Amino acid sequence: MTRLYDDFKPTDYKVYLDIDRSAKLITGQTEISGQALSAQIAINQKFLKVARVQVAGNDVEFAVDDQAETIKVTLAQPGNTTLTIDYTAPLTDTMMGIYPSYYQVNGEKKQLIGTQFETTAARQAFPCVDEPAAKATFELAIKFDEHPGETIIANMPETEVKDGVHYFEKTVKMSTYLVAFAFGEMQSKLTQTKSGVQVGVFSTKAHQENELDFALDIAKRSIEFFEDFYHTPYPLPHSWQLGLPDFSAGAMENWGLVTYREAYLVIDPENTSLEVKERVATVIAHELAHQWFGDLVTMQWWDDLWLNESFANMMEYVAIDALEPDWHIWELFQTAEASAALQRDATDGVQSVHVQVEEPAEIDAIFDGAIVYAKGSRMLVMVRALIGDDALRQGLKAYFEAHQYGNATGADLWDALGQAAGIDLATIMNTWLEQPGYPVVSVQVVDGRLTLSQQQFFVGEGNEVGRLWQIPLNGNYEAVPQIMAEQTIELGDYATLRAAAGQPLRLNLGNDSHFIVKYDDGLLEDILANAKDLDAITQLQLLQDLRLLAEGRQISYASVVPLLKDFADSKSNLVNVALYQITGNLKKFVQPDSTEESNLRELFDQLSGAQVQRLGWQPKDGESIDDQLTRPYILNAALYAQNADAIAQGHALYLEKKYEPASLPADTRPYILQNEVKNYGSPELFDQLLAEHGKTSDGNYQAGIEFALTKTSDQDLLAKIVADFENSDVIRPQDLRGWYRDVLANDKGQQAAWDWIRQEWQWLEKTVGGDMEFPTFITVTAGVFHTPERLAEFKEFFTPKLDVSGLKREIQMDTKVIESRVALIEDEKAAVNEAVAQAIK
Repeated sequence: MTRLYDDFKPTDYKVYLDIDRSAKLITGQTEISGQALSAQIAINQKFLKVARVQVAGNDVEFAVDDQAETIKVTLAQPGNTTLTIDYTAPLTDTMMGIYPSYYQVNGEKKQLIGTQFETTAARQAFPCVDEPAAKATFELAIKFDEHPGETIIANMPETEVKDGVHYFEKTVKMSTYLVAFAFGEMQSKLTQTKSGVQVGVFSTKAHQENELDFALDIAKRSIEFFEDFYHTPYPLPHSWQLGLPDFSAGAMENWGLVTYREAYLVIDPENTSLEVKERVATVIAHELAHQWFGDLVTMQWWDDLWLNESFANMMEYVAIDALEPDWHIWELFQTAEASAALQRDATDGVQSVHVQVEEPAEIDAIFDGAIVYAKGSRMLVMVRALIGDDALRQGLKAYFEAHQYGNATGADLWDALGQAAGIDLATIMNTWLEQPGYPVVSVQVVDGRLTLSQQQFFVGEGNEVGRLWQIPLNGNYEAVPQIMAEQTIELGDYATLRAAAGQPLRLNLGNDSHFIVKYDDGLLEDILANAKDLDAITQLQLLQDLRLLAEGRQISYASVVPLLKDFADSKSNLVNVALYQITGNLKKFVQPDSTEESNLRELFDQLSGAQVQRLGWQPKDGESIDDQLTRPYILNAALYAQNADAIAQGHALYLEKKYEPASLPADTRPYILQNEVKNYGSPELFDQLLAEHGKTSDGNYQAGIEFALTKTSDQDLLAKIVADFENSDVIRPQDLRGWYRDVLANDKGQQAAWDWIRQEWQWLEKTVGGDMEFPTFITVTAGVFHTPERLAEFKEFFTPKLDVSGLKREIQMDTKVIESRVALIEDEKAAVNEAVAQAIK
């Protein structure tokens, strides 16, 4: 496909913006210098009202094509050209382009203006060739209806203020989607790295000053770590981190001015859970990893989005593991990234990591977190395990030197890393990059011979087309090869191999490679015989692989139930996450308020009872990281089990802090509030907590309140929540998906939430459409539905939307997800419920 950059190559932009907040109007003039390779050129625009286009100071004719999002200009002849475009544009409320964030300080409503230009929204702010390869320098000059006490920040330092216009230093050569600025009443804290980079954290004054400290420390140390790891200095004078009250993504890697959802940046240092600290630290490290990988070297086109995201996703864990080794952050990678990738990638029709895209809506739709981020980072973890850190760092240094301030493709990365490691990495990795899905490796003893075979793994119906992967097997027997490229291999006489090894055969040690293993019954029994003695990652892997095999109908789901008690006393958070993922799935096999549900509650009680007694509701001094991270899973299980002691203890804790629930311990606050709402709830409590939600600026406290309020069994209160879905003063658009999903997951609220999304789809499309979050409303709906009736309604509503750009793949995949779940439940319900009944005897 031809791109605008093929005909016109900008080298420098001078962008002047005059922003009037009260009129919600941007008046702009953009001067673009560059080389025209044709007399017919086009510049991107979206929602701009173009008044005039000049070339070398002379007015020229132009044509605005809103469908193509362009301004077409005819030049006298090709060559070096300077275009000047005068225009106006709206200040939007869609969290894209230049937009206001709303917040309150002491009851007064205020706004902070910020930007979000990825993927194709820079064209909403100024005319540009809005393609990643079209790198240029940018000189920003911004005027706004300024009042005393306001601050403005951008990618580069401010040079002067003249006649109310703020001028900023010329940027380095960069892509349009990374341009950023913000202004309003802000506070900040600054520090400096060892190499002299200014690092700052900025927020609104709705936050306490000390809430900036944690982020500042992580940001400073992350930049220092990356400068060392990449052997490449940070190339800008400063790195600002800004928390925006309204922000649709988690964070955005704008070069020199990284923007964040507030909950992922500013946190209460005195009362924040370890889980939240880990999340904030990894998000910051992810965005700062991008300052090199994505910003300094950028993908050539959006089909290589994984180059940016997969790499930053791996590096956030590499960095935080180095900065906070006690956290054992790779365990979070196993429970979050690996688990999400395996689940999503097992549905037929899933995108490959490298995927062809052209249209803006298609580009937004490929930001599939489980594939481009999680699976992609898992591929890179696989590469790191294969080649080692020395070759990785040497290859990255060469990659940055070759492509800095330019663009690259996946092939360029494999070339640099492969040369450093001395192996043909491209051949191995292209089997993972270009193909959707992943294999299950079946391990069997056939006529005494140990045999391995690979086949694509599906949850639900799958079209078997004979895909093969080059699989890093990472086995614990010497006979296991490093790479399995064939469909089937034979490793020799099993009895001899078993005797020589002195231990059961296991593949994918460390769970670094993107495949699952199906051991035959004898081999599995051999492993399970000493399951409690296995390391935590291996226990996680066993539970994870058995769950997936059951969902993929390769083993019976009922056969997994008797194994659960073997893992119930584990002190490892890794194991508990996997255990409660399976037990949580069992809820879909029972009808509410049935005998089967009573049995399942009893199983939850038996699994969690001893752990609740051991851990209790209150964090303890000196307890392990694992205990801190495990407690929420255990308490959630005990509450589902309706454990009377746990319910009473939670209630007592609430009563102690009844008038200041924000001071409850952050680790357990959501569960204390959930317990109160569910078991001691009243309209007065509901209103009190909803008022707290509106009053606090702590995003994590707000999330805990949302978690609790959506658990009420009072249908009138749930209807009240649904009635506020479109009230941004109560529920911010960025938080709406979470509220919707949690009401939908509540049996008492499901009908109201489902009716709302069907009736208000047009409102939803207008409010969050054109945003990469939009298709995820379909994903979360599919994650809840599990009955034939809901499947039929889902199809009826979404099938007519298959033609909507950017939604087709999501609708097709999610239909399959619900179909496979419904079929599994219908077929296995009786056996699973019988297995639960037997397990509690």
